[in-house]
Parts: sequence; C-alpha cells; structure tokens
Amino acid sequence: MFYGYPANPETACYAVWTIWALSWFLAAGWSDRAQTRPSLVEQLPYRVVTTGGFVLLFVFYARNYLGPLRLWVLPDAIGWAMVAMCAGAFLFAWWARIHLGRLWSGWVTKTEGHTIVDTGPYGIVRHPIYTGLITAAFALMIVKGTVLAIAGAFFIAFGFWIKARLEERFLGEQLGAEAYDDYRKNVPMLIPGGPR
Repeated sequence: MFYGYPANPETACYAVWTIWALSWFLAAGWSDRAQTRPSLVEQLPYRVVTTGGFVLLFVFYARNYLGPLRLWVLPDAIGWAMVAMCAGAFLFAWWARIHLGRLWSGWVTKTEGHTIVDTGPYGIVRHPIYTGLITAAFALMIVKGTVLAIAGAFFIAFGFWIKARLEERFLGEQLGAEAYDDYRKNVPMLIPGGPR
C-alpha cells in the first residue's frame, strides 16, 4: 500500500516522485554559492509554466476516475512499465546531478569555477536533469490518461525547454559563446539523438 491506497501503477509513480523530491530537497545544500544569475523576472516564465504543469499533473488521483477527462485506462502491465520508466528517468537525473557535483543549482546560475560539463550524461544531452524530469512526467501522464495530466506533462516539458534556453543564453554570455556553441553543436538539447 502507498499513501493508504492499494499498490497500483499510479500510486507507485507518486511514491517514486515523492522519493525523488525528498532526496533532491535534502541534497539541495550540496552546491557552490552562485556568483551571478539572471534576474528573477527572466526566470519567472519557466517557473510559472513548470509550476502550473506540476499542478495539472498531480491535481487529482485518477485511478478510480472514469469521467470525461479520462481518455484511457492502461492495462496494469503497461502501467508498471511506466513506473519503471519513471524510476529510470529519476536515476538518469540523479546521475546527472552527481556528475555535475557542486556546480548544480535549482536556479539558473554561474558559480565560482563554473565550466562547461560535457561528459557522462552531459555528453548524451545538454540538460539531462530536465530530460529525466520530463520523462518521469510523461510516464505519470501515460499512467493517468487524463486531459489534465496530458496538459501538465506538456507544460512541464515546455517550462524546462524555456529554462534550458535561458540557461544556455546566460552561460554562453558568462563562459564564452564560442565554447558553449561548440558544445551545442555536438550534443542534443533534451532528446538523445534529437535536435541540437
């Protein structure tokens, strides 16, 4: 049982999200102090869009809901595969977080000694943490099958895309556009093998 509900894919996804969120929060102090960052006004759009996406994704428990907002109900086998995908996505995000080390920040920032990291998961995509979170959001969306969950997952993806663009523009200015452009030409943004 999770959260007082019998074990099922949606509840298991919620549990995986909770474990990730708690572990991420506890590790938040493991980063260097920011030297500079874009203004709050510049960071506000992605924060509003992703927060709205998370509200829509998690707004209600859909397991027993069969109303007009529910577009599909998955067989449990596919649901459990989505739980595994959700867990795998968070492992990928954690790999990126650990690989980034003290350069990580929840905000778009430049820290002391900041460099372009292009190895490990950062050699697969430029924003592996965002890739992991977007993948986990889509896994939960597939499990839920509601219009709200679909909207939430797409808002989350769009919000992280906005954040990635802001981060790349900011770090290009701070670390040198030429070095960042070389990285951008060689490594896709969010989807392995996808657009750069």
